[in-house]
Amino acid sequence: MKNTVLTFKQAKSEGKKLSMLTAYDYSMAKIIDESNVNGILIGDSLGMVVKGEEDTLSVTMEEIIYHTKAVKRGAKNSLIVSDMPFLSYHVSIEQAVSNAGRLVKEGGASAVKLEGGVNIAAQVKAIVDAQIPVMGHIGLTPQSVNTFGGFKVQGKSKSAAKKLIEDAVLLEKAGVFSIVLEGIPEKVAELITSSVSIPTIGIGAGKYCDGQILVYQDMLGMFSDFIPKFVKQYANLGMIMKEAIGSYVKEVQEGAFPEEKHTFKIDESELQKLY
Repeated sequence: MKNTVLTFKQAKSEGKKLSMLTAYDYSMAKIIDESNVNGILIGDSLGMVVKGEEDTLSVTMEEIIYHTKAVKRGAKNSLIVSDMPFLSYHVSIEQAVSNAGRLVKEGGASAVKLEGGVNIAAQVKAIVDAQIPVMGHIGLTPQSVNTFGGFKVQGKSKSAAKKLIEDAVLLEKAGVFSIVLEGIPEKVAELITSSVSIPTIGIGAGKYCDGQILVYQDMLGMFSDFIPKFVKQYANLGMIMKEAIGSYVKEVQEGAFPEEKHTFKIDESELQKLY
């Protein structure tokens, strides 16, 4: 079944858990989509897992659009959500709407995701008013890494937790159809989830969220630079891939690959004409 912003909202009302994963290319998007995931996020996490950067801040609009196009071609049933990169929605409301529109018109996204609470509520409302669905994102917002002093859990004090709840409520009023809760104590995420009528999607926010999202390289054991505490590795594809590539290299060196079954033939009479 095709996933939409309406099916996301309906899932919460029916008590159905939502699943999301990141994707950045056609091949992986196709595999994820065929695994019945509800939504695919073209995350600015590509700055780290695709580009090899230390954070997400260098990711550009052009890069997100490029990867969204590729994912869109591979995913037929998942809701396609594109991250709005750092400084693509902060300068002005007009800039925010324009860039959100590019992700839909040029990239093919069905929705966009913005990081922040009350500070970006006006941008959210304007984008929603332009008929573009918005997913919120509060808690550990990676684009604020320099302000936070690193990738640190948020909402651990009474005032910080209260602020997150208030931000979630304000984002719902601004028009978001769901909110990502990242790096938040489980009980705080539970309070946020019960405070809004839209689904919450957790990443490092515990089991009480209405859904979960992970970076696929993390959950498949393909990215070993850093493994967050909240990641469960469902496979160790990194090791399997290294072993497979190692076998390929060995067979090439030994002349064992390619075998006859991997080669093409030419008619002997045609071959003789070459001499």
